[in-house]
Amino acid sequence: MSAQRKDAVDAIIEQWAAVRPDLDTRAMEVFGRVYRLSRAMGDRVEKAYAPYGISRGEFDVLATLRRAGEPYTLSPRRLSSTLMLTTGGMTGRLDRLERAGLLRRSPDPHDRRGLQVTLTDKGLNVIDEAVGAGLTVQTDALSALDDEEAGQLADLLRKLLEGTQNSPE
Repeated sequence: MSAQRKDAVDAIIEQWAAVRPDLDTRAMEVFGRVYRLSRAMGDRVEKAYAPYGISRGEFDVLATLRRAGEPYTLSPRRLSSTLMLTTGGMTGRLDRLERAGLLRRSPDPHDRRGLQVTLTDKGLNVIDEAVGAGLTVQTDALSALDDEEAGQLADLLRKLLEGTQNSPE
């Protein structure tokens, strides 16, 4: 362990070492911290989105439409696949966002059976403000690292994520 202060994960690792010294707990050290970091930042970002009347899941839908570029329109199927949601889960989010006036569903002019989901002007304003609020929270947390450390961490996490996506489950 480095000379840094101990955290809750270190305490867990020490407990395992006392009762099972045969275990290699390096993975637990890494993924325990990744999990705790994800939960903590998820909670902070959720609070940042709350003043805009949206949850993280709803943010994801609006952000996906925003990133699609003008006219900020995608099919529900494309949204579902991008967000890895079931159609039922997507329908619930779309219903809430449509009731809030943040998006609208309309017939797809190229497919009689299809729909299009489009950001409204209100939705565009909300997502542009919410993404800024979320990034502020994330940037504040990342300020614990210098630019080089943040870059190294991003590279290492990318490598680790790639390894988990290529390995059998």
